[in-house]
Amino acid sequence: MTSTFPDISLSTERLVLRPLDADDVPALAAMMNDEQVGAWTGVPQPFTEDTARTWITEYAPAERAAGHGLDLAVAEFLTQRLVGLIRLTRTNWHVRSTELSYIVAPWARGEGYASEAALATAQWLFGDQKLQRIELRTAADNTAAQQVAQKIGCISEGVLRNACIARVRGEDGGWSEVRTDYIVWSLLPEDIEGADGQLADSGGFPGYTDWN
Repeated sequence: MTSTFPDISLSTERLVLRPLDADDVPALAAMMNDEQVGAWTGVPQPFTEDTARTWITEYAPAERAAGHGLDLAVAEFLTQRLVGLIRLTRTNWHVRSTELSYIVAPWARGEGYASEAALATAQWLFGDQKLQRIELRTAADNTAAQQVAQKIGCISEGVLRNACIARVRGEDGGWSEVRTDYIVWSLLPEDIEGADGQLADSGGFPGYTDWN
């Protein structure tokens, strides 16, 4: 039985999802230093190019090899510019489940890239990898991430109260932590039937300000 994700590339109408490589270091560092990414994720702040290089060359390969998950760079098909990141974590190969999250660079928001990339990843997970459950967790105030989850067909299962630590920027420029709730979403194979059609009916991939 499969216990690790393969090194793969996926293509959509506008995007390529592929392994991170050394050429992504500057763009990854810039994306992770964005104010909103800092607020809603646990990535180190500031996120240096050395940190990005370690993530790409050491952390991401080790997580994949251990069977824990997979990091995929999301790039524009035409320009190859890095627009975001899809992350699979907390993978359970016995239950056939994984947790999915997404980050979109500030300049690429409003184009529906998170919905497009997340749906392509889900279709691959259910089809090729035979997973049976994908879980998403969005902070209670992260409405953009919640819209993406709804758009790809996720079902809201409930709230993990006080389970999320977000960050806010203080007047001195430093970060402080605040507690909030997680909304838990799930996606099963039957939930994405017709998801492509729904996105097309809404005029393609609509302009949510999606980023995490």
